Amino acid sequence: MRYKQVIVVRKDLGMSCGKLAAQAAHASLEAAEESRRKIPDVYRRWREEGAKKVVVQVNSEEELVKVYQEAIRNGLVAVIIRDAGLTELEPGTLTAVGIGPHENEKVDKVTGRLKLYR
Repeated sequence: MRYKQVIVVRKDLGMSCGKLAAQAAHASLEAAEESRRKIPDVYRRWREEGAKKVVVQVNSEEELVKVYQEAIRNGLVAVIIRDAGLTELEPGTLTAVGIGPHENEKVDKVTGRLKLYR
């Protein structure tokens, strides 16, 4: 596989499994839609390969913002997710970042050092 999407989720928020899944889904969908608009050939090839996704973790809002900014600086499609505050979190809480899909090497430059979410 040549392409992947990475979803970065804050571990420090202590979100329930369902909340975490919803936030990761928001990040994945928003980033994929942005990618489909901006780089349709990459999006199409990623989908044809099976739409690989990897979920990694950070431990603070500061780390999440740094990853987002680094992705943007590196020319990657990236979105940051703010929670609406209807359930577990305060309105506006930054929860996740979706990056790509892009070529594996491009994404790994930004997220390769991050641990898989556990």
